[in-house]
Amino acid sequence: MRPIRNLSLGAIAAAFLMLVSACGKAEENSKGPAEKAGAAIDQAVDRAKEQTGQAMEKAGDAMKDAGSKLRK
Repeated sequence: MRPIRNLSLGAIAAAFLMLVSACGKAEENSKGPAEKAGAAIDQAVDRAKEQTGQAMEKAGDAMKDAGSKLRK
């Protein structure tokens, strides 16, 4: 009985160590190339949204100015 108990405890300890080591890989250095590319794409999309919004505001202002000049 004792060897079975020791074997069971050893298996449980090994499983615990594997689980703990797998959870520790969420660091920035462990990102793969696809994750890095995805992050770069996200940043590019955010910048494009910001620049598009600014361009839309300028276009809207220009349209208001043109409309007010036509009314005069």
